[in-house]
Amino acid sequence: MSEATASKPGQRRVITLERRYRASLEDVWRLWTTKEGIESWWGPDGFAVTVDHLDLRAGGELRYTMAAVAPEMIEFMQQDGMLVETSLTLVFTEVESLRRLSYTALADFIPHIEPYEMATTVSLEQEGGEVRMVLAFDAMHDEAWTERAVLGYENELERMAKLLQSAA
Repeated sequence: MSEATASKPGQRRVITLERRYRASLEDVWRLWTTKEGIESWWGPDGFAVTVDHLDLRAGGELRYTMAAVAPEMIEFMQQDGMLVETSLTLVFTEVESLRRLSYTALADFIPHIEPYEMATTVSLEQEGGEVRMVLAFDAMHDEAWTERAVLGYENELERMAKLLQSAA
């Protein structure tokens, strides 16, 4: 993991994760941009995601429901005062087929914290037989939640790697 410091006063820093997958650009893109792809890996272990609406264009939305399904995740969510099932909306700000996907999301699910917007960008590049993926996202409101976000993304990206390996 590498982190870049925010360039504007008051702006949150950006967290960057990089992965390389032995896969085609099309396969990685499909996992990020289709209902079936998103539902197959999105969300950390112990959660299930259902895509309710997907409009893949700048200004379009991805609306999905994330639900804790593993007993330990249900218990964790309840103990932290969070809903076991949450509906979320992402708004795509950039869609460059097979290259780049950017979106914003409202972090409105955190108890006792005013909702705030977070930006995420996924960049893809074919390098020989591998796809280099760079995931950059805004840090959250504090270090504990930022660490949760990093761990969640790392878990999701591992799930993606397993899917791509099994498809190879």
